[in-house]
Amino acid sequence: MSNESSASETTPLRRPESPLSADSSANVASGNNNNNHNNNKNAAPPAQITLTIPSSSNDNNSTSSIEERLQSNIQQQTQQNITNMDTNKRILCRVGLDILILLCVGFPILLFYLLGDPYKRGFFCDDESLMHPFKESTVRNWMLYFIGMGLPLGTILIVEVLLSREASASGTGTPRRYIFMNYEIPDWMIECYKKIGIFGFGAAVTQLTTDIAKYSIGRLRPHFFAVCQPVMPDGSTCELNAGKYITEFECRGVGSTARMLKEMRLSFPSGHSSFTFYTMVYVALYLQARMKWRGSKLLRHFLQFMFIMIAWYTALSRVSDYKHHWSDVLAGSTIGAVSALIVANYVSDLFTKSPSTKPYMPRSSQDISRTHSSVVVTTN
Repeated sequence: MSNESSASETTPLRRPESPLSADSSANVASGNNNNNHNNNKNAAPPAQITLTIPSSSNDNNSTSSIEERLQSNIQQQTQQNITNMDTNKRILCRVGLDILILLCVGFPILLFYLLGDPYKRGFFCDDESLMHPFKESTVRNWMLYFIGMGLPLGTILIVEVLLSREASASGTGTPRRYIFMNYEIPDWMIECYKKIGIFGFGAAVTQLTTDIAKYSIGRLRPHFFAVCQPVMPDGSTCELNAGKYITEFECRGVGSTARMLKEMRLSFPSGHSSFTFYTMVYVALYLQARMKWRGSKLLRHFLQFMFIMIAWYTALSRVSDYKHHWSDVLAGSTIGAVSALIVANYVSDLFTKSPSTKPYMPRSSQDISRTHSSVVVTTN
């Protein structure tokens, strides 16, 4: 009996593992811990592993913050798209309005050229100022367009590109930026648009002013008799009507085109003179305001002199080619030069002085003493 009892104590029967209740498992775990503590008093405690699982409230907060960020990004992107669309519309409206204004000025010029009927002015049969031969123009139309449009546009383009590069290198460029269709427009292109647009507006106004005078006055050109070859209603010519003022006549126009018969009445003022003087004087004023190169002190003035001489030669050639009377050339040159002065000073911003926004800061002791000496204190 004693042996059996001891054997049963030392070798307990093993049963298959079965799930324990929560209470029994807790009791067993606590008993084992007590036994281990009694048996291993001097042993090191086992390492503990701590797992931190975020609660559901933290998950909700993080999710809501992510959603807020996404919503904010979407709103910013939408606002940026709306701003870009507004900027594109604003730029298109400005450009469209400028083009419309230029068309309003240029369309009457086209009507004068196609449908204009000059004033029918009479003549004296013995007027020697109308008896000059017909000659081809020294300065042809294509030369006039190249001089009046090609040289100014090329000059403006070159100067603005050089100024933009210099400003970018020195960091003094304008902070304002124009973006159109997600494309940032360069500074030089904006300045060229402004300067060329104003230049074109002035050229159109000058030409319209000249055409109004031409068709209103109807002065005969110096080669009138050579082009028209007038015949009176009775079939007689000027040989039998010396000293008479003739108002009713017809032109035989042998060897003359319909355009030549129309142009023979458009002598005053000279269109070549007004156009070239406007373009060349305007370019000279533009160089005075915008050309900042310090490599040579005389280069700018030399270019200005050359441009003025081109206009001067063009005007003189109109007299030597018997296209205009000297008074026609004088009037045309005056119209062009005055128009250039008005446009450069009152329409464009060439000579507008921008106020200085940076205060003067002394850099040395001399500057400090100079600023102190310039301050005057008055007491009553």
